[in-house]
Amino acid sequence: MQQHTINWSEFMNVEMRVGTIVSAEIFQEAKRPAYKLHVDFGEFGIKKTSAQITKLYQPQSLIGKQVVAVVNFPPKQIANIMSECLILGAVDNDDVILIQPDRKIDNGLRIG
Repeated sequence: MQQHTINWSEFMNVEMRVGTIVSAEIFQEAKRPAYKLHVDFGEFGIKKTSAQITKLYQPQSLIGKQVVAVVNFPPKQIANIMSECLILGAVDNDDVILIQPDRKIDNGLRIG
């Protein structure tokens, strides 16, 4: 597979931050199985999103889990919510494995 090369300034334009999932529920209105999540990014506030992570995670197990998300995409309408961030995960066929810090750190810290 051919990879696209980016420069350092392009990478720095992607604002990835650590946040803690504060609520998770089944997203009934989504076309594909997903959860509605609220993620606390500290001084950057609580942001809503949708995540198709239902195969490996249950809503209650997600609450309190820290994740890494892109927070500077424009908001995107997904069914009846406005998604404000994109939670990152490794994709293995249909499974999505969340990317997360290996220990508790402050919400809002930038990945870089």
